[in-house]
Amino acid sequence: MLNQLTTTFINRLRANDQAAWYELWETFGPVLRAQLTKWGRGRIGPETVRDLSQETLAALSDSIDRYQPEKGARFSTWLLAIAKHVLGDEMDRRSAQKRGGGAKRPASLDEQWMVARDARVDEEYEAAMFRAKVEAAIRLVEKQCEFMDFSIFRLRVLDGKSGKEVAEAMGTSEPTVSRRLARVRDALRIRLREVIATYSFSDDELQEAERNGLRLNPSKSDDRDRVRDAAPAAVSLDGQADALFDEAVGEIYRRQMELRDRERLIDER
Repeated sequence: MLNQLTTTFINRLRANDQAAWYELWETFGPVLRAQLTKWGRGRIGPETVRDLSQETLAALSDSIDRYQPEKGARFSTWLLAIAKHVLGDEMDRRSAQKRGGGAKRPASLDEQWMVARDARVDEEYEAAMFRAKVEAAIRLVEKQCEFMDFSIFRLRVLDGKSGKEVAEAMGTSEPTVSRRLARVRDALRIRLREVIATYSFSDDELQEAERNGLRLNPSKSDDRDRVRDAAPAAVSLDGQADALFDEAVGEIYRRQMELRDRERLIDER
């Protein structure tokens, strides 16, 4: 059964809520463009990739009323199937032009992908989709947090600097760095739960955070079991869990920034 956040988001798309469509584009556009570039294998340029990614959302808009997420397909499968359909139409059109024939009528979208058992997508794409959700949560946290707090979080977690380096850079003490960092971490856990729930149409997607090292409920007993052996005597179990969370967030964010950097390089060519 879908959660309320997911249902609300789907209803916003069906109501043509422009803010919802922009949110979708901002969050998953880079992943779609990267996937289309991979499939294109050099046959399509960056401008065509951008056009096709926009056409993917347009096609999604046309099919949203027929979408039945209760069948269990992942959110990522939904987007990928439509992107593949749009790219296939573009390749067919080009092939027809080379043969000197008329424009081929676009094929209808095969909706078998809605059934969970038929979903087959590569792990690299799935990982990129999850990283996009984490980046979206981080953006939301940046908007809600104080500038000083998020600056400390950026240096300590996203840039991977030590507590001492951050304290020196910000002109404050290490205890203050830890205290302000905790505020952002708590806010991020909340936002991650919200974002993941919004874009998750299956139980498998809801479990992605833990599979990627992000424990969103650190007080659970299994978290304490996980870190008990690794925690130094002077470090609390909760503190060690937070450190593991920060490390995972930093790694995921840096991987996502690599994707955006590659996209910028392609655009500049």
